[in-house]
Amino acid sequence: MEAKGFMLTCAPPLPPPPSTFTRRGIHHHHHHHHHHHHLALNLTLMKPKLSCRTVLRKSKAKEEEELQYLEGLPEKFHDDEWQAAQREKTKELQRLREEEDEEENKKIEEYREIGMRLKDYPDEEVREARKLVSSFIRAGEEVEEKIEEAAERGELTELVLMVVWNRLDLARRDDEKDAIRSLDLLYRRIETEILKREATGAMRLLNDLLNLHDGFDDEGWLKQCRKQMVDTFPREDPFSLLVPSGFDINTHQGPFRPPPEDSDDLLLRIDFVREVDALLQEVRAEQEEAETAEGFDAESIASRLKQHEKQRTINQIEALLNLAASLKW
Repeated sequence: MEAKGFMLTCAPPLPPPPSTFTRRGIHHHHHHHHHHHHLALNLTLMKPKLSCRTVLRKSKAKEEEELQYLEGLPEKFHDDEWQAAQREKTKELQRLREEEDEEENKKIEEYREIGMRLKDYPDEEVREARKLVSSFIRAGEEVEEKIEEAAERGELTELVLMVVWNRLDLARRDDEKDAIRSLDLLYRRIETEILKREATGAMRLLNDLLNLHDGFDDEGWLKQCRKQMVDTFPREDPFSLLVPSGFDINTHQGPFRPPPEDSDDLLLRIDFVREVDALLQEVRAEQEEAETAEGFDAESIASRLKQHEKQRTINQIEALLNLAASLKW
């Protein structure tokens, strides 16, 4: 039986070399074959082609490898199993491929939806906005300047914000962490610049103060804010009363120092407190009305994150209001 197994693996149908017999300890009735085997083998070895011994050695090593792999079970039993396993594998790959296709189609659909947001704007304007956004992205360190210049030229529009938002959305869908971070920052900078141009002095200061926050160090941030408030608000004497709103500084005699000449830019602490307080009431009311999305789909999660972000900003504004209201020189 042993000999037959080897004969199959060897090119000319030769019995195995003597070594296999001696190793396995053979019965005596094999002995008369022995010499014949030896002769046949030697004849083959004389031919200048691949010796049977080499083929045998190779197939032997391979067989041992397979035996190890198959853990000593009969081969054909394994073949069936192996084939079944292969079929399973193929099925699994097919399923994965289908899932990937589905994922891809979903993405394409989402990209299309994102692209559609700009369809109401004239093509030329969209092109210009895209060019502007690309120039911001390439600007590197000078991005602040570029944004301010664009604002002065009146080029910062809702559409520019939309273009950045779209790019941000795409980066999120592709989970490109660096792109997400820089686009998010770009979005906030542009939005801030737009708001700044429309905002009152109090709101501009509020925005600047909020932007000082690095996202981590609350205490350091409040220190910075305090310093900036002290530098911004005209100095008040400790015994001046908190003046009612609508109060006209020019007709007022008393502890207030008269403002410097360019009183247009002057922001009173009182006005800041009043405006920020009004803003807070408004945002708080909005926040209370906002429904908290429950689900775990992307949209609900995004809306929860937005709410969370908003709540954090509200808390920061409250901190600034308290700081301004209790500011001592």
